[in-house]
Parts: sequence; structure tokens; C-alpha cells
Amino acid sequence: MNRLAVIAVAVLAVAGVVLSSTLFIVRQTEQVLLLQFGEIVRPINQPGLHAKIPFIQNVVPFDRRLLMVDLPNEEVILGDQRRLIADTFTVFRISDPLKFYQAVGPVTENIRGRLNSIVTSSLRRVLGNNTLLDVLSADRERIMSAIRGQVNVEMQNFGVNIVDVRIRRADLPEENTQAILARMQSERQRVAAQARAEGAEVSAKIRADADRERTVLLADARAGADRLRGEGEAEATKIYAQAFGQDQQFYSIWRTLQGYRDIFEHGGARLVVTPDNEYLRYLQAPPMMPAK
Repeated sequence: MNRLAVIAVAVLAVAGVVLSSTLFIVRQTEQVLLLQFGEIVRPINQPGLHAKIPFIQNVVPFDRRLLMVDLPNEEVILGDQRRLIADTFTVFRISDPLKFYQAVGPVTENIRGRLNSIVTSSLRRVLGNNTLLDVLSADRERIMSAIRGQVNVEMQNFGVNIVDVRIRRADLPEENTQAILARMQSERQRVAAQARAEGAEVSAKIRADADRERTVLLADARAGADRLRGEGEAEATKIYAQAFGQDQQFYSIWRTLQGYRDIFEHGGARLVVTPDNEYLRYLQAPPMMPAK
């Protein structure tokens, strides 16, 4: 009994080993290649339990999820001859494990070098036809789409589908940054000087217009004043003439008394005349009005 039990246990152990070497599980996140002595038998994309020939065939798994590769910073020359340091990353998926295995082998990391080379070449080609303003504007999406399309075409031979290529960060070299800042400062100074010059020109024009309007207004005012003064003097002369015509003696007396008032009103006036001067006759004797 003991010998039979040992044999049974051995048979079960061998059966377990054979069974574990025969059956394998493909997970939802995997796709596998079935190899026989290094030769590819078939790819398996369906998840679940599968069987193989034990000890002869082996399984090479590949991830079917999205994978991301961070690429090293790359300095490229743009279409406007400016240099740009681009920090990029690539998102891809292994679409054909058979081609992938034939191209780079069973290790997924082996694709990094090929992907880096192809993305860098496409990055240089596409950015070489665009300016810095294009990269920094909404046109950036078109640029990245062109890069993604070129990389995707080349990576089809490796069984890889490129989902996205992105520039995470784009920086100018330090010397370029300083030069651009200097140019920006010069441009701002030029714009400020132009604005000040235009402002001074507008200010001078406004002052000239104001001076011209002031001169015109003053001239019109003086002309109006002179006209009114002339009209007033003419009217006064007319009134004086009418008064003189009505009573010449009274007008003479009134004008003489007005002259006395203008001369002696404030005192201190001095006249050098002879005593019999006709002008002072009303100071010596009051005028006599003729009887009516």
C-alpha cells in the first residue's frame, strides 16, 4: 500500500507539473505569442485559459494597454531659424505582437531607442517648417498631429500604434531667451517712443488749433468792440449835435462846466492862463441864461 501510495503521489505530481506547463492564462491586459523552440507558432489575443505543448512551447506576454515613453530633451531648429528645446513624450500601444517581437524581441523596453530616433526625426522635420509663433499658438495642435501621423506610419513596421505625441514643455536656450528679451525690450521702447512722439504731435496740433481759435475769437471780439464803440461814438456825436442845434448857448455852457469837472474834480490841477482867458469866464461870473 505504501508503495502504491508513493507511486500515486508521484503520478499526481508529474501530472500537476505537466498540467501547469500545459495550461496558461491570458489576462485582459495581455496579448501573448506562443513560441516553439524560438519559432513563432501563433499570437493569442483573446483573454482566458489556453493550452500549449508542455516543455516544448513557451509563452511571451506583451502588454496591450497604453504605454508611455518619456523622451529626452531635444534641441531643434525652427523654420524662423530659432532654436527650441522640446521636452516630449509618446503614448503608444502594441497593436501587432508578432511584428513587435520580430522587430525588437520580447522586451518592451527595447522599443524605446527606435521610438526615440523616429520621433526625434519627425520632430525636426515638422518643426523645421514652422515658426516659434506657430508652436506657441493654437496651431500647435496641427503640428503635433503631423508629427503623430509621420511617427505612426513608420512605427507600423514595428507592430506599434502611436496614440499621441506631445510636447510637454518647449523652452528657448538661455542665450536665445536673453536675446529675445532684449529685442522685446527694444521693441517696447520703440513703441513707447513712437506713442510719445504721436502724443506730442497731437498735443501740438491741439495747442495750435486752440491758439488759432483764440486769435480768431479775440479778433472777432475786438472787431465787435470797435464796431460797437464806433456806433456809440457816432450816436453820442449825433446826440451832441442835436443838443447843440436845439440850444447852442446851453450846450456851450454845459460842455464848459464838464471841462471844469474833469480838470478840477480830484484837485491839484494847475492851469497857466491869463486872467482874462475866455475858458475861465464861468469861474469869474456865473452864466446868464437868456430870458424866454
